[in-house]
Amino acid sequence: MAQAQLPQTFSPNQVATDKRGYDYDLIIVGGGIIGLTLASAFKNSELSVLLIEAKAESAAVAKGQAYAVHMLSALIYQGIGVWDKILPQIEVYRRVRLSDADHPDVVEFTTADINKQDLGYVAEHQALLYPLREFVKDCQNVTYLCPAEVVSTCYYQDIVTIDIKVAGEMRTVRSKLLVAADGSRSPIRQAAGIKTHGWKYWQSCIVAFVKPEKPHNHTAYEKFWSSGPFAILPLPGNRCRIVWTAPHEEAKALCALDDEQFLKELTRRFGNQMGKLELLGDRFIFQVQLMQSDRYAKHRLALVGDAAHNCHPVGGQGLNLGIRDAAALAQVIQQAHQAGEDIGDIKILKRYERWRKRENLTILGFTDLLDRMFSNTFLPIMVVRRSGLWAMQRLPILKIYTLKLMIGLKGRTPELARR
Repeated sequence: MAQAQLPQTFSPNQVATDKRGYDYDLIIVGGGIIGLTLASAFKNSELSVLLIEAKAESAAVAKGQAYAVHMLSALIYQGIGVWDKILPQIEVYRRVRLSDADHPDVVEFTTADINKQDLGYVAEHQALLYPLREFVKDCQNVTYLCPAEVVSTCYYQDIVTIDIKVAGEMRTVRSKLLVAADGSRSPIRQAAGIKTHGWKYWQSCIVAFVKPEKPHNHTAYEKFWSSGPFAILPLPGNRCRIVWTAPHEEAKALCALDDEQFLKELTRRFGNQMGKLELLGDRFIFQVQLMQSDRYAKHRLALVGDAAHNCHPVGGQGLNLGIRDAAALAQVIQQAHQAGEDIGDIKILKRYERWRKRENLTILGFTDLLDRMFSNTFLPIMVVRRSGLWAMQRLPILKIYTLKLMIGLKGRTPELARR
């Protein structure tokens, strides 16, 4: 798919000329999937939005990143109006098979468990990014500025000002609210003095694309080994995405293998249920971390997505938490605006923080517990987790609750997902 040509609609005449005292109602820094989702959620609203992205092409596109897109995320994109552009480019999964290494008990989640046609979807990065970019181009109230660099920010009682470098020239824009969607190392968060807590895991993730000999049958697999979780996610064209977690040195050694040896180790880990595997493209490795910001909001500042939190990739939760952040913040801001309230006031932004911080912490804790429980050879813990799988197989109420938590159907539902 060719990269979308982005509009350069920013004009110096827009700066410091508005008698209202500001140039945009809100400014979003970070034009990745979460920043684009948030901007898209304001289509047809009365709010003027500036979306700033530093790079024309993201590293995630270059590395062929892919994500699980949970049911709630799909409903949010339906509510925004962009889902019909995304769906043809991604793959659906209708079964999830959860197992503990070679233990015979396998928990299988199916669409019948929740009376839905699908359980979720798997999308390559560009399959989400490009339709969202095109959608934002059609939003008359959104100005998309790319590439542009945020040099400094200043927060005042009534506005926040942002100095931006565009084509070598400096511009200053004023807004009621600044939203940081600029990733886990967020310069906006750091400049605002918001601290984070968490840790880097002892593990790294290897990601790769493979093409199996047999059909993947719209099935996602999550196998837990003592070294870490191992997932295979279905993609269009009967391809699959491998997410292989292992201790750092083991992961580095696996990545250093030649293709034939790597596939041999991969087949040993996964099994031969899909026949011979063919490796497609390069392998990539990244370290795993958990992070939670002390706060998601300050006066005239809000954090969304990886700027606010990171979690272990088990269960594919990370991107989905960010999509929910965007939907929740858009709802809080639009409701406040319609009520004549100041959208940048900390009292308004605390509504968003109370909503999302608690729910995100639940998922961060859930993924951390899963990883620690299953990446473990301590016999009492092995007995507990395998007893849990046994119970999940036989107690529908436990199985359905776990599935709904995994795909986002627990917790508060944003209005966008109910449209």
